[in-house]
Amino acid sequence: MKIAIDAHSLERGRTGQGRYLINLLKFWSRLNEFRFVLYFQKEIPQDKILKSDCFIKKILKAPFRIQSNAFWQHFLLPKACLKDKIDILFSPSYLLPFGWRGKSIVTIHDISYEAHPQWFTPANRFLLQKISKVAAKKATAILVPSEFTKREIVKYYCLPQSKIYVTPLAPDEQFKPLRNENKFKEVKKHYKIKNRVILYIGSIFNRRHIPELIEAFEKIAKRFLEYQILIIGANHTYPFIDIQSLIKETNEKLGWTAVLQIDWVPEEDLPWLYNISDLTILLSDYEGFGLSVLEAMACGVPVVTTNLGSIPEVVDNCALFVDDPTDINEIAKVIHQGLTDEGLRNDLAERGLIQAKKFSWGKCARETLDILLNC
Repeated sequence: MKIAIDAHSLERGRTGQGRYLINLLKFWSRLNEFRFVLYFQKEIPQDKILKSDCFIKKILKAPFRIQSNAFWQHFLLPKACLKDKIDILFSPSYLLPFGWRGKSIVTIHDISYEAHPQWFTPANRFLLQKISKVAAKKATAILVPSEFTKREIVKYYCLPQSKIYVTPLAPDEQFKPLRNENKFKEVKKHYKIKNRVILYIGSIFNRRHIPELIEAFEKIAKRFLEYQILIIGANHTYPFIDIQSLIKETNEKLGWTAVLQIDWVPEEDLPWLYNISDLTILLSDYEGFGLSVLEAMACGVPVVTTNLGSIPEVVDNCALFVDDPTDINEIAKVIHQGLTDEGLRNDLAERGLIQAKKFSWGKCARETLDILLNC
């Protein structure tokens, strides 16, 4: 059986969708009885697992140097699938080519653009709502990371539950408790962390309440002079919020660099950043899964989050919860508790490690392949 995979999310600047796909491929790379054809846009990444004999790797080059994601997705990809006599096409990120008429599976990680269209620019809203909905209706099967996202797709797309399969994500095996003081010092120096740190990891969207997080920390910062907040993620807010100006103003008010921000870090640094943090925070109104909080728990780091969207499925009772992520005083109070109550911190860390072990990329990969083979 020949399985085609839209693999362009594995190319430069790999984010959540690319990390999702590479973890599936790690397990599929051991299966010599199948052939996976991986299609790339510009380059073939150098991940060791991609050298497995079960992967056929191809770059689909556009004529006349056309630089268009849409042209690659909707013209070059289906054309290559037809030429290569593909049995089924797997897209790990929301969209399917208009020109592909064969069997297909698409992963839809969330549909926040349907539930909260005000969070998206008119252009992005139109693109995501129309093209993702077409992909969902066209697909032979849909994969989602949580029961919450499944309910949302049934609600907004009026699709049968039998077409939608829940395949929860997992922390990569590199996310675990680490102990290496020299490496800790090296990472802190590289990211300009002076002593102790509170961590946020993820793209910056309005629904994740970064301004409220910064303001809440400002309220208590003078009681925690040894702490900084490190925000890792590019600013995709709409309506636009000038996060950089907010950080600058906060640091000027406090008289020291209390808040740090960087758009992106290499994957190999993430486990170390989790391990040097005392808290990981995700104050979100809506998540399709919330992988960053699970990665933090797998590293033995206490988590502060909300009880909204899919997050309760991921963290169970193993986190500190903020009921209202717009309430600055509540956020400040919960952060204070998370930094000062040592017994609670240890309890959350222990329970978080147990909870994280319930999720497995092996299970996700096996279930995904079963659906690919049998749909």
